[in-house]
Amino acid sequence: MEQVVTVGLDGTAESLAAAHWAADEAKRRELALRLTHAWILLSPPTPDSPAADDQNYWAKRIVHEAHTELARLHPDLTIIEDLVAGEPEKALLDAAAGSRMLVLGSRGLDPVARFFLGDIGLHAVTRAERPVVLVRADRETGERRGRVVVGLSLHGPQDNLLEFAYVTAFTRGVPLHAVHGRKPDREHTGAGGTDETDEFERSVRRELDDVLRPWREKFPRVRVIDEVHVESPARAVVRAAADCNLLMVGRRRHPPALGPRLGPVVQAAVHHAACPVAVVPHE
Repeated sequence: MEQVVTVGLDGTAESLAAAHWAADEAKRRELALRLTHAWILLSPPTPDSPAADDQNYWAKRIVHEAHTELARLHPDLTIIEDLVAGEPEKALLDAAAGSRMLVLGSRGLDPVARFFLGDIGLHAVTRAERPVVLVRADRETGERRGRVVVGLSLHGPQDNLLEFAYVTAFTRGVPLHAVHGRKPDREHTGAGGTDETDEFERSVRRELDDVLRPWREKFPRVRVIDEVHVESPARAVVRAAADCNLLMVGRRRHPPALGPRLGPVVQAAVHHAACPVAVVPHE
Protein backbone atom coordinates (compact mmCIF):
# COMPACT_ATOMS: atom_id res chain seq x y z
CA MET A 1 0.00 0.00 0.00
CA GLU A 2 1.37 3.36 -1.06
CA GLN A 3 1.63 6.27 1.37
CA VAL A 4 -0.98 8.32 -0.46
CA VAL A 5 -4.51 9.64 -0.19
CA THR A 6 -6.28 9.30 -3.55
CA VAL A 7 -9.09 11.58 -4.72
CA GLY A 8 -11.22 10.91 -7.77
CA LEU A 9 -11.68 13.96 -10.00
CA ASP A 10 -14.37 14.40 -12.64
CA GLY A 11 -14.47 18.16 -13.11
CA THR A 12 -17.47 18.78 -10.84
CA ALA A 13 -17.62 21.09 -7.83
CA GLU A 14 -18.17 18.01 -5.67
CA SER A 15 -14.93 16.39 -6.76
CA LEU A 16 -13.00 19.62 -6.22
CA ALA A 17 -14.40 19.86 -2.68
CA ALA A 18 -13.30 16.26 -2.18
CA ALA A 19 -9.81 17.20 -3.42
CA HIS A 20 -9.56 20.01 -0.86
CA TRP A 21 -10.67 17.65 1.92
CA ALA A 22 -8.21 14.99 0.75
CA ALA A 23 -5.36 17.50 0.68
CA ASP A 24 -6.07 18.53 4.27
CA GLU A 25 -6.20 14.89 5.33
CA ALA A 26 -3.01 13.96 3.49
CA LYS A 27 -1.21 16.85 5.16
CA ARG A 28 -2.46 15.78 8.61
CA ARG A 29 -1.34 12.19 8.06
CA GLU A 30 1.95 13.19 6.38
CA LEU A 31 1.02 11.41 3.16
CA ALA A 32 1.12 12.32 -0.52
CA LEU A 33 -2.00 13.25 -2.49
CA ARG A 34 -2.87 11.52 -5.74
CA LEU A 35 -5.31 13.18 -8.17
CA THR A 36 -6.94 10.46 -10.26
CA HIS A 37 -9.09 11.06 -13.33
CA ALA A 38 -10.25 8.25 -15.59
CA TRP A 39 -11.74 8.80 -19.03
CA ILE A 40 -12.53 5.99 -21.42
CA LEU A 41 -12.22 8.29 -24.45
CA LEU A 42 -8.50 8.87 -23.97
CA SER A 43 -6.60 8.49 -27.24
CA PRO A 44 -3.37 9.92 -28.61
CA PRO A 45 -3.78 13.02 -30.82
CA THR A 46 -2.62 12.88 -34.42
CA PRO A 47 0.50 14.93 -35.31
CA ASP A 48 -1.45 17.49 -37.31
CA SER A 49 -4.49 17.85 -35.02
CA PRO A 50 -4.94 21.18 -33.17
CA ALA A 51 -4.69 21.18 -29.39
CA ALA A 52 -8.39 21.98 -29.06
CA ASP A 53 -9.23 18.69 -30.80
CA ASP A 54 -7.10 16.62 -28.44
CA GLN A 55 -9.50 14.23 -26.69
CA ASN A 56 -7.18 14.34 -23.70
CA TYR A 57 -7.42 18.12 -23.35
CA TRP A 58 -10.25 18.33 -20.82
CA ALA A 59 -9.03 15.36 -18.83
CA LYS A 60 -5.58 16.92 -18.50
CA ARG A 61 -7.11 20.30 -17.64
CA ILE A 62 -9.27 18.86 -14.85
CA VAL A 63 -6.24 17.36 -13.11
CA HIS A 64 -3.86 20.24 -13.85
CA GLU A 65 -6.20 22.95 -12.53
CA ALA A 66 -6.87 21.01 -9.34
CA HIS A 67 -3.13 20.44 -8.92
CA THR A 68 -2.40 24.15 -9.35
CA GLU A 69 -5.02 25.22 -6.82
CA LEU A 70 -4.03 22.67 -4.19
CA ALA A 71 -0.29 23.30 -4.61
CA ARG A 72 -0.91 27.00 -3.95
CA LEU A 73 -2.71 26.19 -0.69
CA HIS A 74 -0.36 23.37 0.34
CA PRO A 75 3.12 24.17 -1.05
CA ASP A 76 4.78 21.41 1.00
CA LEU A 77 2.35 18.67 -0.04
CA THR A 78 3.50 16.08 -2.57
CA ILE A 79 0.84 15.94 -5.30
CA ILE A 80 0.76 13.22 -7.96
CA GLU A 81 -1.24 13.54 -11.19
CA ASP A 82 -2.80 10.26 -12.28
CA LEU A 83 -4.57 10.22 -15.65
CA VAL A 84 -5.98 6.76 -16.39
CA ALA A 85 -7.19 5.50 -19.77
CA GLY A 86 -9.96 3.21 -18.64
CA GLU A 87 -13.34 2.75 -17.00
CA PRO A 88 -13.71 5.05 -13.96
CA GLU A 89 -15.07 2.26 -11.74
CA LYS A 90 -12.04 0.01 -12.23
CA ALA A 91 -9.59 2.92 -12.13
CA LEU A 92 -10.89 4.09 -8.75
CA LEU A 93 -10.85 0.61 -7.24
CA ASP A 94 -7.29 0.06 -8.48
CA ALA A 95 -6.23 3.43 -7.08
CA ALA A 96 -7.95 2.72 -3.76
CA ALA A 97 -6.15 -0.62 -3.40
CA GLY A 98 -2.82 1.20 -3.31
CA SER A 99 -3.93 4.07 -1.06
CA ARG A 100 -4.66 4.76 2.57
CA MET A 101 -8.10 5.99 1.53
CA LEU A 102 -10.13 7.03 -1.49
CA VAL A 103 -11.99 10.38 -1.40
CA LEU A 104 -14.92 11.11 -3.69
CA GLY A 105 -17.28 14.02 -4.19
CA SER A 106 -20.91 13.41 -3.32
CA ARG A 107 -23.77 15.43 -4.78
CA GLY A 108 -26.19 17.02 -2.32
CA LEU A 109 -29.86 16.94 -3.22
CA ASP A 110 -32.24 18.20 -0.55
CA PRO A 111 -32.47 18.21 3.27
CA VAL A 112 -33.99 14.72 3.23
CA ALA A 113 -31.46 13.06 0.92
CA ARG A 114 -28.20 14.79 1.72
CA PHE A 115 -26.09 12.52 -0.45
CA PHE A 116 -26.58 11.14 -3.91
CA LEU A 117 -24.47 8.13 -4.80
CA GLY A 118 -24.14 7.65 -8.53
CA ASP A 119 -23.15 4.34 -10.07
CA ILE A 120 -19.43 5.10 -9.81
CA GLY A 121 -19.57 6.22 -6.18
CA LEU A 122 -21.76 3.29 -5.17
CA HIS A 123 -19.43 0.87 -6.94
CA ALA A 124 -16.44 2.27 -5.03
CA VAL A 125 -18.14 2.36 -1.63
CA THR A 126 -19.39 -1.21 -1.86
CA ARG A 127 -16.25 -2.80 -3.30
CA ALA A 128 -13.16 -0.83 -2.30
CA GLU A 129 -10.74 -2.59 0.03
CA ARG A 130 -9.78 0.74 1.65
CA PRO A 131 -11.85 3.42 3.38
CA VAL A 132 -13.90 5.59 1.02
CA VAL A 133 -14.71 9.14 2.14
CA LEU A 134 -17.66 11.01 0.61
CA VAL A 135 -17.52 14.81 0.63
CA ARG A 136 -20.22 17.30 -0.36
CA ALA A 137 -19.53 20.43 -2.36
CA ASP A 138 -21.26 22.76 0.09
CA ARG A 139 -18.97 21.84 2.96
CA GLU A 140 -16.32 24.38 3.93
CA THR A 141 -12.83 23.40 2.90
CA GLY A 142 -9.60 24.01 4.75
CA GLU A 143 -8.31 22.82 8.09
CA ARG A 144 -11.00 21.55 10.44
CA ARG A 145 -10.34 20.16 13.88
CA GLY A 146 -13.83 19.62 15.21
CA ARG A 147 -15.82 16.68 16.48
CA VAL A 148 -15.32 13.26 14.83
CA VAL A 149 -17.75 10.37 15.34
CA VAL A 150 -17.50 6.62 14.78
CA GLY A 151 -20.62 4.49 14.72
CA LEU A 152 -20.09 1.02 16.18
CA SER A 153 -22.33 -2.04 15.88
CA LEU A 154 -20.52 -4.26 18.48
CA HIS A 155 -21.27 -7.33 16.33
CA GLY A 156 -18.10 -9.02 15.17
CA PRO A 157 -14.57 -7.62 14.78
CA GLN A 158 -14.24 -4.01 13.65
CA ASP A 159 -10.51 -3.49 13.96
CA ASN A 160 -10.14 -1.68 10.64
CA LEU A 161 -12.88 0.79 11.55
CA LEU A 162 -11.56 1.42 15.05
CA GLU A 163 -7.97 1.86 13.88
CA PHE A 164 -9.09 4.34 11.23
CA ALA A 165 -11.20 6.22 13.80
CA TYR A 166 -8.46 6.43 16.42
CA VAL A 167 -5.79 7.50 13.91
CA THR A 168 -8.17 10.14 12.58
CA ALA A 169 -8.82 11.56 16.04
CA PHE A 170 -5.12 11.42 16.92
CA THR A 171 -3.95 13.25 13.78
CA ARG A 172 -6.58 15.94 14.28
CA GLY A 173 -5.89 16.28 18.00
CA VAL A 174 -9.57 15.94 18.93
CA PRO A 175 -11.63 13.54 21.07
CA LEU A 176 -13.24 10.53 19.42
CA HIS A 177 -16.97 10.14 19.95
CA ALA A 178 -17.88 6.44 19.83
CA VAL A 179 -21.61 6.03 19.24
CA HIS A 180 -23.73 2.90 19.55
CA GLY A 181 -27.48 2.69 19.14
CA ARG A 182 -29.65 -0.27 20.03
CA LYS A 183 -33.33 -0.81 20.61
CA PRO A 184 -34.29 -2.72 23.79
CA ASP A 185 -34.99 -6.41 23.32
CA ARG A 186 -38.15 -8.10 24.59
CA GLU A 187 -36.53 -8.75 27.93
CA HIS A 188 -36.22 -5.01 28.54
CA THR A 189 -39.52 -3.82 27.07
CA GLY A 190 -41.86 -5.15 29.73
CA ALA A 191 -43.67 -3.34 32.52
CA GLY A 192 -40.49 -2.38 34.33
CA GLY A 193 -40.46 1.04 32.67
CA THR A 194 -37.53 3.33 33.33
CA ASP A 195 -35.64 0.86 35.55
CA GLU A 196 -35.52 -1.78 32.85
CA THR A 197 -34.47 0.79 30.23
CA ASP A 198 -31.69 2.07 32.47
CA GLU A 199 -30.43 -1.46 33.10
CA PHE A 200 -30.50 -2.16 29.38
CA GLU A 201 -28.47 0.97 28.69
CA ARG A 202 -25.93 0.08 31.39
CA SER A 203 -25.55 -3.41 29.92
CA VAL A 204 -24.96 -2.04 26.42
CA ARG A 205 -22.50 0.51 27.77
CA ARG A 206 -20.48 -2.30 29.36
CA GLU A 207 -20.33 -4.04 25.97
CA LEU A 208 -19.14 -0.84 24.32
CA ASP A 209 -16.52 -0.33 27.02
CA ASP A 210 -15.21 -3.89 26.49
CA VAL A 211 -14.77 -3.20 22.77
CA LEU A 212 -13.04 0.14 23.32
CA ARG A 213 -10.76 -0.87 26.23
CA PRO A 214 -7.86 -2.34 24.17
CA TRP A 215 -7.97 0.65 21.83
CA ARG A 216 -7.87 3.08 24.73
CA GLU A 217 -4.70 1.31 25.86
CA LYS A 218 -3.24 1.39 22.35
CA PHE A 219 -4.01 5.11 21.88
CA PRO A 220 -3.75 6.58 25.39
CA ARG A 221 -3.48 10.14 24.06
CA VAL A 222 -6.87 9.98 22.33
CA ARG A 223 -9.74 10.96 24.57
CA VAL A 224 -12.80 8.81 23.90
CA ILE A 225 -16.35 9.87 24.64
CA ASP A 226 -18.67 6.85 24.45
CA GLU A 227 -22.32 7.40 23.71
CA VAL A 228 -25.09 4.81 24.00
CA HIS A 229 -28.51 5.65 22.57
CA VAL A 230 -31.60 3.54 23.17
CA GLU A 231 -32.87 3.79 19.60
CA SER A 232 -32.16 2.29 16.19
CA PRO A 233 -28.46 2.27 15.20
CA ALA A 234 -29.17 4.23 12.00
CA ARG A 235 -31.04 6.98 13.85
CA ALA A 236 -28.35 7.18 16.54
CA VAL A 237 -25.58 7.59 13.99
CA VAL A 238 -27.39 10.25 11.96
CA ARG A 239 -28.25 12.22 15.11
CA ALA A 240 -24.64 12.07 16.29
CA ALA A 241 -23.44 13.35 12.93
CA ALA A 242 -25.57 16.49 13.11
CA ASP A 243 -22.76 18.62 14.58
CA CYS A 244 -19.60 16.74 13.64
CA ASN A 245 -16.88 17.23 11.02
CA LEU A 246 -16.49 13.58 10.06
CA LEU A 247 -18.65 10.50 10.53
CA MET A 248 -17.02 7.06 10.26
CA VAL A 249 -19.05 3.89 9.78
CA GLY A 250 -18.17 0.30 8.96
CA ARG A 251 -19.12 -1.89 6.01
CA ARG A 252 -18.87 -5.65 6.10
CA ARG A 253 -16.30 -6.74 3.54
CA HIS A 254 -18.25 -9.96 2.86
CA PRO A 255 -21.98 -9.25 3.22
CA PRO A 256 -24.57 -12.06 3.00
CA ALA A 257 -25.04 -13.24 -0.57
CA LEU A 258 -28.75 -12.41 -0.59
CA GLY A 259 -28.56 -9.24 1.46
CA PRO A 260 -27.80 -5.63 0.48
CA ARG A 261 -24.16 -4.68 0.01
CA LEU A 262 -24.64 -1.70 2.31
CA GLY A 263 -26.35 -2.11 5.67
CA PRO A 264 -28.99 0.28 7.04
CA VAL A 265 -26.52 2.28 9.12
CA VAL A 266 -24.21 2.98 6.17
CA GLN A 267 -27.15 3.81 3.94
CA ALA A 268 -28.55 6.23 6.53
CA ALA A 269 -25.13 7.83 6.99
CA VAL A 270 -24.37 8.44 3.30
CA HIS A 271 -27.87 9.71 2.54
CA HIS A 272 -28.62 11.86 5.58
CA ALA A 273 -25.39 13.01 7.26
CA ALA A 274 -24.40 16.53 6.22
CA CYS A 275 -20.72 16.05 7.08
CA PRO A 276 -18.10 14.00 5.19
CA VAL A 277 -18.68 10.27 5.70
CA ALA A 278 -15.94 7.62 5.77
CA VAL A 279 -17.09 4.07 4.97
CA VAL A 280 -14.51 1.60 6.24
CA PRO A 281 -14.58 -2.10 5.17
CA HIS A 282 -14.05 -4.64 7.93
CA GLU A 283 -14.49 -8.36 8.50
